[in-house]
Amino acid sequence: MTHVKRFQGIPMSKSMRGLCKEEDYAFLGMSEKTTKETARVAGALGDDWRDQKEERVRRRLEREQQEKERLQEIEEGKKEKEQQWRTHVAELTSSQEKTLQDRLARLRRFREFQRKVLVEESGMEDRAASITVNQLLTRM
Repeated sequence: MTHVKRFQGIPMSKSMRGLCKEEDYAFLGMSEKTTKETARVAGALGDDWRDQKEERVRRRLEREQQEKERLQEIEEGKKEKEQQWRTHVAELTSSQEKTLQDRLARLRRFREFQRKVLVEESGMEDRAASITVNQLLTRM
């Protein structure tokens, strides 16, 4: 009968109570003991969970920092390549301008040479001869 008093607070029908015996409720008595142990284990698990959460947060912050560093390195690499490209283009443009200036100077010297040869061949050294020579050179 002690089990009836002890477990009277458990909602159950009268017919069910009659069928149940103290052995059936033995696990409830053990649960008081295990509750204390469970609380202790839960506290330990809570500490473990808290530690794991802190570790996850730390790893996440670490990953974010590494990602920022990686993006910064990529950005610096892009800037460096862009600067190298600009330097290359400037050098290329400079060399092309120099080449064009050299060609222009050679063409002018050649035209002067042609003019001189035509004037000598025509035998005229006055202004009319120079106009005729210029017209001939223009046609060429």
